[in-house]
Amino acid sequence: MTALKYLSGYPAHIQQQVSQLLEQGKLVQHVTARYPQPHDIRNDKALYRYTQAIKNTFLRKTQPVTKVIYDDKLTLSHQALGLHSYVARKQGSKIKAKNEIRISAKLKKGPEAFLRMLIVHELAHLKEKEHNKAFYKLCVHMEPNYHQLEFDLRLYLTLVDNNQDPYQIMN
Repeated sequence: MTALKYLSGYPAHIQQQVSQLLEQGKLVQHVTARYPQPHDIRNDKALYRYTQAIKNTFLRKTQPVTKVIYDDKLTLSHQALGLHSYVARKQGSKIKAKNEIRISAKLKKGPEAFLRMLIVHELAHLKEKEHNKAFYKLCVHMEPNYHQLEFDLRLYLTLVDNNQDPYQIMN
């Protein structure tokens, strides 16, 4: 069976099905049938606007997000596609705190649904710092298909690890 590091928490029968699809070359078709097109949010400015629209819809009363960028340093090997940070900076006699979100540049060419799921995940950290029941409930509130999208993103990452990224070919 092919190594499926992104699916290690799933039952053996799921891993076996995914491994078979991968070995038969059918996993690409499975993913692209559900998500046929990559998104067009290619730069940091567009990513910031996209994130703010989601935040303003669901988390209007939370602390502001001052920066949202694609980050080339977030890699799949660390299994971190997004990062939320609370940065405190001293300016003169004042300390200014800022919320920043960094999204792996690997998702610049993926489907919009995966990007949305990841942004929802990072925005949920504005209210819930830990990955607990309340955190995932908030994620599902903002994106009802959150858990399916997370699984499908793991399938996509498995394709990327096996040099079968269908969206690299499209661009």
